[in-house]
Amino acid sequence: MINLTDSAVNAIKSAISSSTHPTGGLRVMIEAGGCNGFKYKMGLVEEPKPGDTVIECDGLKVFVDNKSCEHLIGTTIDFVIAMESSGFTFHNPNATANCSCGKSFS
Repeated sequence: MINLTDSAVNAIKSAISSSTHPTGGLRVMIEAGGCNGFKYKMGLVEEPKPGDTVIECDGLKVFVDNKSCEHLIGTTIDFVIAMESSGFTFHNPNATANCSCGKSFS
C-alpha cells in the first residue's frame, strides 16, 4: 500500500530515536484542505487507532486510517535533502494534480 524509501526510513528512525515521547510508529493520513483539495499529514504516535491499517516497512510501523487508505494506495514516501528545503515528498499514483509545494493533491 505505502512504500518508504531508504532515505525516508532513516529520517523517521532518526525522529523516533530523538523523540521524548513513546513512539510506536508513524501515522500517515489525508485531510481535506491544501491547494488542491487534499493534504498529506504525518506524525509520530504511540499506537494505532482502532480500525487503522498497520503496514511494516523496514522495521517501522506505519498507521493509516481507513478513510485515507484509498487515496494512498501505491504511494511512495521519500525524504529529500535539497538546498532550497528538505523534507518528505509523496509520489502518489492516485493524484490527478499536485501543488508546487508537494504537500497537497487532488
